Amino acid sequence: MNIFVSNLSFDVQDEDLKDFFTPYGEVTSARVITDRETGRSRGFGFVEMPDEAASKKAIADLDGASVENRTISVSIAKPKEDRSSRGGDRNFNNGNSYNKNRY
Repeated sequence: MNIFVSNLSFDVQDEDLKDFFTPYGEVTSARVITDRETGRSRGFGFVEMPDEAASKKAIADLDGASVENRTISVSIAKPKEDRSSRGGDRNFNNGNSYNKNRY
């Protein structure tokens, strides 16, 4: 099961995130998401656990827990949306250009 963890301290690393969930069972992966340009944590991450029962117990126990003086939120990760479906029609070349009537 893929688990979403938010409101993480910017000091939390992948290994720390894994350590939070290991007492509940096997962790296949734990990843803190970082900014592409700065490399700094974005304050959230994902944990994968193969055992659904262990995942649900970890979510129930860790949601609202205090980690490094921050209350984390833990939930089942939702599937990533198709980027083309977000934001509706993103075609900016629709003939209604601001500059069309200006010159």
